[in-house]
Amino acid sequence: MARKNVEIITREGINVDKLIDMLINAAAAEFVTYYYYTILRNHATGLEGEAIKEIIEDARLEDRNHFEAIVPRIYELGGQLPNDIVAFAKRAACMDPKLPENPTIENILKVLLEAERCAVEIYSQICKYTHGKDPRTYDLALAILNEEIEHEAWFEELLTGKPSGHYRRRKPGESPYTSKFLHI
Repeated sequence: MARKNVEIITREGINVDKLIDMLINAAAAEFVTYYYYTILRNHATGLEGEAIKEIIEDARLEDRNHFEAIVPRIYELGGQLPNDIVAFAKRAACMDPKLPENPTIENILKVLLEAERCAVEIYSQICKYTHGKDPRTYDLALAILNEEIEHEAWFEELLTGKPSGHYRRRKPGESPYTSKFLHI
């Protein structure tokens, strides 16, 4: 039996298989990023590292929340996550934000910044594809995009010293835009 939401967005011009692929690739990127940010956070050492651990932790937990928010939409559209974690990780829409060979705080921040810039690109593409055609996916992608733009600004501020408007979250992993999609 066809789902009404799939029927409607298909009628509006959405290729549902393409959208599911985009969402699975985004979910894989969030899952992989969560893993690698755990490593990066633990290598943020010394006085300088201690100053940025909380910010890395906010981005890490919010990326986990993004994964949790995307997965239900994949299933609502009739898709599913790969049953093989290696195959899933290989689908990540961004390069793995691995610990750099020379893990200075500056190099760690560069890895974090590039990961966030890739995420901004991913969600901008999903927003562009779904705008005016799939309000539910668009709203979800826009919420995540807002947080990814903040993450990018945080890490750019730390690298360049230019203000980003970043303020502490009330609690780690707050996800102010995405929280309405979380049921955990």
